Amino acid sequence: MVLPGPFRTAVLQSVRYLHRTAVRTGAGGALFVHRDTAENNPSTPFDFTPENYKRVETIIGNYPEGHKSAAVIPVLDLAQRQHGWLPISAMNKVAEVLNMPPMRVYEVATFYTMFNRKPVGKYHIQICTTTPCMLRDSDSILAAIKKKIGIQVGETTNDNLFTLTEVECLGACVNAPMVQINDNYYEDLLPKDIEEIIDELKAGRVPPPGPRNGRMSCEPAGGLTSLTEPPKGPGFGVRADL
Repeated sequence: MVLPGPFRTAVLQSVRYLHRTAVRTGAGGALFVHRDTAENNPSTPFDFTPENYKRVETIIGNYPEGHKSAAVIPVLDLAQRQHGWLPISAMNKVAEVLNMPPMRVYEVATFYTMFNRKPVGKYHIQICTTTPCMLRDSDSILAAIKKKIGIQVGETTNDNLFTLTEVECLGACVNAPMVQINDNYYEDLLPKDIEEIIDELKAGRVPPPGPRNGRMSCEPAGGLTSLTEPPKGPGFGVRADL
């Protein structure tokens, strides 16, 4: 069946295209090959600070002896937090300190989208647009972000303050729509909420994370329907002869 022209155009305009953020940011799902650039090559300066070398030893200590490679994800995360993103020289350093073949580290860094293999801004805005958030109008939040900071998905502002990426489920579906900014979740958003959050970040202040509609964590939006009284305390309901 061929749809009439105007109707076909309307349908096509309403279809959400698959996003390509991962390809743009160098996160998991992007090209699994590395291309040397001026800012990202094996000679890019990177070494852990003395403080972070101590943290590396602490992380390794969480795993059985002889299994240093088990620490690859948290050590890669530490490298990214120190450098701001994860150049191949940082991956090579992680391979060195964990006595791993570099390729094994590359495999991890290219698989997980938490690792940014290209530079990101000071505030990395990751907006979820999967089904629960989309049903709660995450598109309006995305549109508000684009308008507020003047960039498209996968781009970074000229002042390197904000990077915007579109991501899959972040596990806060009951608080949809939501965004993750660096390590903080901002939930139950309206367009005005994300605009206020961005204004705070521009002013150098980090807004308190969590729901923006006043509810505590992920309590029912209409109020509690159970567990409405304080806990009775130890021993409540236990037989006196036990």
